[in-house]
Amino acid sequence: MTPIRRALLSVSDKTGLVELGRALTGAGAELLSTGGSAKLLREAGIPVTEVSAHTGFPEILDGRVKTLVPQIHGGILGRRASPEHVAQMSEHAIAPIDLVCVNLYPFEATVASGADDETCIENIDIGGPAMIRAAAKNHEDVVILTDPAQYPDLIAALEAGGTTLAQRRALAGAAYARTAAYDAAIASWFARDEAAPARLTLTGTLREALRYGENPHQSAAFYVDGSARPGIASATQVQGKSLSYNNLNDTDAAFEAVAEFADPAVVIVKHANPCGVAVAEDAASAWDLALRCDPVSAFGGIVALNRTLDEAAAAKIAAIFTEVIIAPDATEGARTILARKKNLRLLLTGGLPDSAAPGRSFKSVSGGMLVQTRDAGRIDPEALRVVTKRAPTDAEMADLIFAFRVCKHVKSNAIVYAKGGATVGIGAGQMSRVDSARIAASKSEEAARAAGLSGRLTEGSVAASDAFFPFADGLETIVAAGATAVIQPGGSIRDDEVIAAADAAGIAMVLTGMRHFRH
Repeated sequence: MTPIRRALLSVSDKTGLVELGRALTGAGAELLSTGGSAKLLREAGIPVTEVSAHTGFPEILDGRVKTLVPQIHGGILGRRASPEHVAQMSEHAIAPIDLVCVNLYPFEATVASGADDETCIENIDIGGPAMIRAAAKNHEDVVILTDPAQYPDLIAALEAGGTTLAQRRALAGAAYARTAAYDAAIASWFARDEAAPARLTLTGTLREALRYGENPHQSAAFYVDGSARPGIASATQVQGKSLSYNNLNDTDAAFEAVAEFADPAVVIVKHANPCGVAVAEDAASAWDLALRCDPVSAFGGIVALNRTLDEAAAAKIAAIFTEVIIAPDATEGARTILARKKNLRLLLTGGLPDSAAPGRSFKSVSGGMLVQTRDAGRIDPEALRVVTKRAPTDAEMADLIFAFRVCKHVKSNAIVYAKGGATVGIGAGQMSRVDSARIAASKSEEAARAAGLSGRLTEGSVAASDAFFPFADGLETIVAAGATAVIQPGGSIRDDEVIAAADAAGIAMVLTGMRHFRH
């Protein structure tokens, strides 16, 4: 048990500082501090010595230099068990410092706020990380605190007579993790315009340890990166049991998809694939259209809205078993309705992600990771190229653009049939594009029967393909399903053959020049 005789407190986040200061002085420790921390302690009636008075060296350069002096770092780094260190500290009048409490300038929050470069740079802490690393290195003798959440345990240790080596070692590990994350955030900010930086730095803060991963034999956790992008990381869970790994993955997929649309939209996701998507005049109407596409798969699914969830939509969604609803907000009436479903999770994000915003996505592979920019691509309607004898009608063109946006969020190979601003058939994740087209058409027949209709919902629809047709057979399958227009990237060596098949069938085809593979 090592007692604390002298402590240096210099924090940006002053949460709990007064309580910590009182506990330390109550345990007989002398307090050293700087700037606003010293002022707060003094106003609370806690004795404190300014670092500049302790070192005999004033704060200079607008506060950029205040702790970067031998009296501070020598006091932190000096090994108490080394006679040579003790003698040198005595020779140079360096007093030991037994505890360092530092949390860093809020660089990450400053960047997230959209501040200019000068402000961001001024929020890069220099002295703080130096003291943290010094104290962590010398944890055999020194306690390092980097988070107000650590204060209660430290106060309890003071009441017990001091800290143990095991406690100091654990705090040192947390300290190095904090400075590593801090440096990673700074490095990432400097490299924000580099497509492939020579060293990639990633960091995350544990939000929650999950019960398991995709399967019960896999462990999992949810980390957040501190970005300002609205979504599952920023969401407040209003009700329901804790979210699983698969819930989080599917909810993210649903919310990113629904953010593609300006009109009121609903996306239903099952196993990371949309099984129903629609836009309409209001959320309740969009729900009806989205559900009609595949009511069987929607059972136990994830629902995302791009508008405030109201009572009408909440009542309809609550009528079937739903795992998660995510939306920017919800009315009090909607919350009351959903509160009757105790296990249903309601997440409110406060906003929508920008589907066109830059960013990176990551995939682990053996021995490393694949990194790419987020698929923020969006077709320009004016740049679409009609390649068939018949051009699409205005209604067909609107549905083609809608279907292609949905395609972006469906696992490859992806085929999406749409009509009237709603999906009427989705084929996902097949090894053959023909199979995706057939599965989507087959499921549309099932959906039609469930709705009390004859035939299939794909009659008179349009179809979107996430990538080009390598042969005409995929297009012929779509024609057989009743589609009257097709949108696809083009670029196959057999484009002429595919276009000829479209002309022979009398359907319209437009090329985007943009592919949306999603693996």
